[in-house]
Amino acid sequence: GCSQDVTVDYDGPTAGWNSYGSSPGGGHYTAANQITPENVHLLEQAWVYRSGDFREASKGKINDNPEGIGELPLLASGLQVTAIVENDTLYFCTPFNRVIALDPETGEEQWTYDPKVDIDKETHTTCRGVSSWIDKRAPKTCAHRIVTGTIDGRLIVLDGKTGLPCKDFGEQGALSLKSGLKSHAETEHSINSPPAIIGDLIVTGATVIDNYNIDVPSGVVRAYDIRTGELVWDWDPLPPSKQFSSDKQGKRKYRNGTVNVWSITSVDEERGLVFVPTGNSSLDYYGGDRDGQSSDGLDYYASSVVALNAKTGEVVWHFQMVHHDVWDYDTPSQPTLYDIIIDGKTVPALAQPTKMGHLFLLNRETGEPLFPVEERPVPQNPVAGDYLSPTQPFPTKPAPLYETTLSADKAWGFTPWDRGVCEEKMKALRHEGIFTPPSLEGTLNFPGPSGTNNWGAPAIDPVRKIAILNANHLPWKVQLIPREQCKQSSLTPLLGSPYCVDVSLVASPLGVPCSAPPWGSLAAVDLKTGEKLWDVPLGSTRDVAPFPIWFIDGSPNVGGPLVTQSGLTFIGATADYYLRAFNTETGEEVWKTRLPTSANATPMSYRLKKNSRQYIVIAAGGHWGFLSPAGDYLIAYALPELK
Repeated sequence: GCSQDVTVDYDGPTAGWNSYGSSPGGGHYTAANQITPENVHLLEQAWVYRSGDFREASKGKINDNPEGIGELPLLASGLQVTAIVENDTLYFCTPFNRVIALDPETGEEQWTYDPKVDIDKETHTTCRGVSSWIDKRAPKTCAHRIVTGTIDGRLIVLDGKTGLPCKDFGEQGALSLKSGLKSHAETEHSINSPPAIIGDLIVTGATVIDNYNIDVPSGVVRAYDIRTGELVWDWDPLPPSKQFSSDKQGKRKYRNGTVNVWSITSVDEERGLVFVPTGNSSLDYYGGDRDGQSSDGLDYYASSVVALNAKTGEVVWHFQMVHHDVWDYDTPSQPTLYDIIIDGKTVPALAQPTKMGHLFLLNRETGEPLFPVEERPVPQNPVAGDYLSPTQPFPTKPAPLYETTLSADKAWGFTPWDRGVCEEKMKALRHEGIFTPPSLEGTLNFPGPSGTNNWGAPAIDPVRKIAILNANHLPWKVQLIPREQCKQSSLTPLLGSPYCVDVSLVASPLGVPCSAPPWGSLAAVDLKTGEKLWDVPLGSTRDVAPFPIWFIDGSPNVGGPLVTQSGLTFIGATADYYLRAFNTETGEEVWKTRLPTSANATPMSYRLKKNSRQYIVIAAGGHWGFLSPAGDYLIAYALPELK
């Protein structure tokens, strides 16, 4: 387009981005509206910053499992970070947990802080973001605090101005989250998501390794005083009938294997609530050892969204989205807050996407669904030693966003030959629709453990009342194997159970998924009616398939969307190397730009002064799952400066 026919408008609002999801309740929304559907085609790269912190996958391994299976490799790094902006400074963390402060308009480095994590002990190196807090008492130092969690299980508080540790917090600015947990390898317990801040508290869960060992560390959620690091409360997700235990010194001991909160936590300051999305109890694919039926077992708070009292950590309500989860359908995304008018009254609401492609819309004060949720019968006959819930909850609105059954006659291929191989593979697997349990013959799991929606969704436009969600549509095999036959190192060990498990993509001999494309999509839901507004393929097979197989629309994706007040949705996330913009109301793709590698993160945006430009910032660092090269690029885009 001709640049002279579109001018940059300096009249619109300024807007920051001071927490991971833009607001403490998520949403990935900016009120900045300088970039519009009419001028988005003029966007150009404003600056790029490279940290140098990335690694390719290595042949090294970090554990010596006595059974010789399930070796933990050193995976390529993932730059899944969303930066924040506060006090005219942009802050982000690298996969190695270095924290970096930049000038948000030039990308110039202000300071860096290195917590010196030993990354050779870590399978995954991921940091999704840092958190920010301003002290109303305005002390001389550390009046602005940047909070970061590390992959080796530490909480660190830095002075936003200098990057130096705030020495009054914990021990010289840091504290270890190992207290109360069983002794464990570094890679079994890590913080990947930014801690939540409410009042004067830091609230954090942690990522606990999946499927490895029944005795993984506890998934306890803890709140610390942001000035001192003192523990204020802890919530170990035990059923109400079970109590904490203590050691001889009276210190808390947290129960191994409880559900963990690995994703992003939301807060509602006004109501004093913390909303945590929970994972499933260990082990993911076998639940026979979770202390009996779910009414009183370790599943009580699993695969749920739980509202905690911010002052005490007590449960206010919880809503479970999967009963006795043996599919790894943990709640993957930030519980996202919005307000909606129902029968003339404003209702405080919460949107919770799931790996099943179900979107639950709840009243955030009570946990009651805004539209009816039905308990429907699901397939039965688990493996020996396990049990299943006879029903699972299905939202009636929004109706499940995607197809969740996949019959063998829907097998897909480029040629009759590879399609035929896919059909045979699919016929050999058990599949009675969603919630078909893991089996000895192998179950076709659709959606699989990568989920339909994952940690990047949703973005919510609070003006248009539209939720935007990116999704995957991939078929997986989940096959439990009796322990005595578990010999291959590629199997996942499930130590402490009667089985190991083979979880793998159901793919053709050409390495292509056996389900028809699109393998990834972007959809919009009307939050007022619960209806799906549009659904379009997201990404392409370029960069993951050889030419000429670049033409397939809809690629697997990891990351999330950003929505702007002007009606644009920006998203990277795909396996191909692009950042794209869509029209929020229609789903039409209106712009895309080439990146150095895939951008498996969520973009953010800000416009800090009346006379400055609006920036869109995305991290491009590749993803080990897509075999895209690891990278270290933080890239900002803006409209051309007026000459």
